[in-house]
Amino acid sequence: MGRSDEPVVDPAVRALVRQLVALLTATKEPGQVEHLLDVEVNGVRCRCQRVTAPAAGQTALSPREQEIVRMVAKGHTNRAIADVLGISTWTVSTYLRRIFAKLQVNSRAAMVAGVLDAENQSPVARS
Repeated sequence: MGRSDEPVVDPAVRALVRQLVALLTATKEPGQVEHLLDVEVNGVRCRCQRVTAPAAGQTALSPREQEIVRMVAKGHTNRAIADVLGISTWTVSTYLRRIFAKLQVNSRAAMVAGVLDAENQSPVARS
């Protein structure tokens, strides 16, 4: 099920959240990221947003992964990326391995080509 560090959610709370989500999404069309609710109650901020999954054939990269791909595309080395982002070269390597796995590629050039191709195929890029 969930990770061991995740809080246990009371079934009544889960039911209320389901009702809230149903009400918030009844009249809204799904978007890439859609803010449905952002309210503070008794010092607790409650935020609901809908995030749609990528279209078939596309892989979602995190903002940090996208940043690393952009830096690789500009020709930066792992050391330069690490210095700019304030992380270790080991962390850069870990990000690259994860990106390679998500995109199912095995080189920096294939990674950049795959991301550029996906950007050119997206409806946003064609507008």
